Amino acid sequence: MKFLKLVTSAAAASALLAACGGGDSVSEGPSFDTSGAPGSLVATPTALTTLTPAAFQAAAPASLFQVAGVPKCNVTFNYFQYGTVGGAGEKTSASGGIMVPSGTDAACTGERPVLLYAHGTTTDKNKNMASPQDSEAALIAAMYAAQGYIVVAPNYAGYEASTLPYHPYLNMDQQAKDMVDALTAARKGFADVGARASAKLFVSGYSQGGFVSMATQRALQLAGTPVTAAAHLSGPYALGTFGDAVYAGNVNLGATIFSPLLTTSFQRTYGNIYTTPSEMYEAAYAPTIETLLPSTTAQSVLLSTGKLPATAMFAADSAPKPAGFESFFGAGNLVKTSYRNTYLADAVANPTAPKHPLRVAANKNDLLQQNWTPNKPMLLCGGNADPTVFFRVNTQAAQAYFAGKGVPAQAVTVLDVDSPATSASDPFAQAKGGFAQAKAATAAAGTSALMQAYHGSLVPPFCNAAARGYFAQF
Repeated sequence: MKFLKLVTSAAAASALLAACGGGDSVSEGPSFDTSGAPGSLVATPTALTTLTPAAFQAAAPASLFQVAGVPKCNVTFNYFQYGTVGGAGEKTSASGGIMVPSGTDAACTGERPVLLYAHGTTTDKNKNMASPQDSEAALIAAMYAAQGYIVVAPNYAGYEASTLPYHPYLNMDQQAKDMVDALTAARKGFADVGARASAKLFVSGYSQGGFVSMATQRALQLAGTPVTAAAHLSGPYALGTFGDAVYAGNVNLGATIFSPLLTTSFQRTYGNIYTTPSEMYEAAYAPTIETLLPSTTAQSVLLSTGKLPATAMFAADSAPKPAGFESFFGAGNLVKTSYRNTYLADAVANPTAPKHPLRVAANKNDLLQQNWTPNKPMLLCGGNADPTVFFRVNTQAAQAYFAGKGVPAQAVTVLDVDSPATSASDPFAQAKGGFAQAKAATAAAGTSALMQAYHGSLVPPFCNAAARGYFAQF
């Protein structure tokens, strides 16, 4: 669903092209440069468009503002490019958006808090968080920038104008560096885009972005960079455990998309996930799988033309096949039974000390296996019936992990939006009530419609609204 359908003016587009070719120095931090060094600002950020509160409301559906609230500020969407690294430490570039609030309301003036936001999984190579035509960018703009936050939202290496020929998907170290590099570069351009930042820094993200934001909070803490608070939303934090669940047959919705992104990422980083793609993938997919994602071809077309199977992760006769997950087994499956069997054999023989290369990589990037405890408050939000990123395996496991590390319960707040309010004083009662209404309306179209919408459409607005409310106390 596109929240906005706005066309960048020819003048803005021309300015963007000119900016990418060079310009003047910025007043905050070092001059921009084209060296490609991590955290370098390639060019002065370029304003693509500004939405007034009235224009925002006219362009987006009323349902968005029923959750996000009436916009208080003008929001200027700025595009920037920066230097970062790939999964193997190679030099590369990436791009992103800086959303800047302005206006006469008290929430829009003076020094404003900064939100560093990590977006969710997408197959779209042209993903651009600087564009209000992007539905996730529009949601974040409505939820945060229009309420007075300066938002820095990277597109990630491998997307949009990045020169990296793949995306380091769920690579804990790289994705955290990517976010930190984006923030470093963006701050160098703040003065040019009229962003007056306060000392408050919040970190958040949804789905893939929930994993990335937690990895980023950890990286910033280890580097000694102050974070005010964080909100990690529906993320696959327990990557090793989650992977074992999927290969055991408890396949998550979207696995045929996530698996190629993940294995290509790990293959590029570690080089040992397979000898050749045909060791892991069926013949219909092996020849093109390593360069398939992200893509400029729509996901629906990738599926309809057989570039990827819609749901069949494993073969029909591959075992085990747990009850309720039969739709993920069938003809035209993605992963070979022989590869699955070697994975499962290792899970049985080495449950906590894996030797299979995919399990080793997943555990290496599992955020709950890093011996790390946050020193700033965090919110973990999701829905207990999520068919894409399992709530129990990830969010509840993270809660238990941090509790086991001695983190006080009040420092890690867990919200299940798909649960009733605990009392009249429940701080998340509004988010829970709103989600229940949205869920019921979607369920009226059938179970399949609810399953398809749950993770990507239903949960994000309410978890983000809860995150903003959580941040307000700081």
